Amino acid sequence: MNVATSTDNLQIIRESARDFAQQYILPNVMDWDESQHFPIDLMHKLGEQGFLGVLVPEQYDGAGLGYQEYITVIEEIAKVCGSIGLSVAAHNSLCTNHILQFGSEEQKQKYLPRLATGQWIGAWGLTEPNTGSDAGRMQCVAERDGDYYVINGTKCWITHGISGHVAVVIVRTGELLDSHGMSAFIVERGTPGFKAGKKENKLGMRASETAEMIFDNCRLHKSQMLGSEGEGFIQSMKILDGGRISIAALSLGIAKGAYEASVKYAKERHQFGQPIAKFQGISFKLADMATKIQAAELLTRQSGTLKDQNKKVTKQSAMAKYYASEVAVEASTEAVQIHGGYGYTKEFPVEKFYRDSKLCTIGEGTSEIQKLVISREILRE
Repeated sequence: MNVATSTDNLQIIRESARDFAQQYILPNVMDWDESQHFPIDLMHKLGEQGFLGVLVPEQYDGAGLGYQEYITVIEEIAKVCGSIGLSVAAHNSLCTNHILQFGSEEQKQKYLPRLATGQWIGAWGLTEPNTGSDAGRMQCVAERDGDYYVINGTKCWITHGISGHVAVVIVRTGELLDSHGMSAFIVERGTPGFKAGKKENKLGMRASETAEMIFDNCRLHKSQMLGSEGEGFIQSMKILDGGRISIAALSLGIAKGAYEASVKYAKERHQFGQPIAKFQGISFKLADMATKIQAAELLTRQSGTLKDQNKKVTKQSAMAKYYASEVAVEASTEAVQIHGGYGYTKEFPVEKFYRDSKLCTIGEGTSEIQKLVISREILRE
């Protein structure tokens, strides 16, 4: 399908993602959340439907679609469950997309069909215990040993750090603080010296697995490197440009889920002889939510259009991620308020939107880092 997808085709994709979420995700949302269960079987099912290879060309068994379709898929899943939306986003935009963008033809042929069809689940590792946005000081190091590299160190906050079948990991191969001193490698689960660490016990996004990846004298052949030595950090920054569109779409879905639940509740809940939607205090909250969600969607869609046109998207994707994530937090907070005491219980979906939303302002660069990226881009213009 051409990436300049018609409105009709986009609607078909929206309905497909919505139907999938209603059938396979909705009945299990709270069970998975309470138990922090990462549903691997669901991920395989998502792959069968093409939702794990949205941007991957058909020649590698992907859906061959563009960013508008991708935004739509993430949004519809996140309206039902932010956790599953996050896992789908991380799999598509980080691990799979890194191999798609920077892998050799041999690497693409080997890994993309398995990732795009959901046969394999992907992980991506940049962050370390002491280096989040300050990636230049990473301590996970790969030392050259003939045709091999020996990796030692730990990555943390990794989506699918335990269950991922393959990970793209960025490690230091050069000097500290050198942006050309890092390289990216593909590491398969089961490689000696590569193991999972502790699983994080999180506030929200609890059904999306977050864990450490530990490297203890892990030997990788040079053929597992993505691109050339020293390109890892530069590659990562480009991957994060697209990844921020994913988080914007995830935020958008959470915000819409919270908003739609609030509209429904405000129409059904009666106080003083009328629906609470009739009260200005409630109706103005809904007006604010609707307006900000639409603004967030426009920013997100604009970023997707630029990405599909292969244009620079650094500033726009940072704006979309920053604004949409803050709107998700605001909308879900107001949703809890509109629901009153019921909003504070697990009988209604808004308390989960409230918990899930906060991660969107932190993951793939905090709101403060987005402001830094935006301001730098503005001052370069």
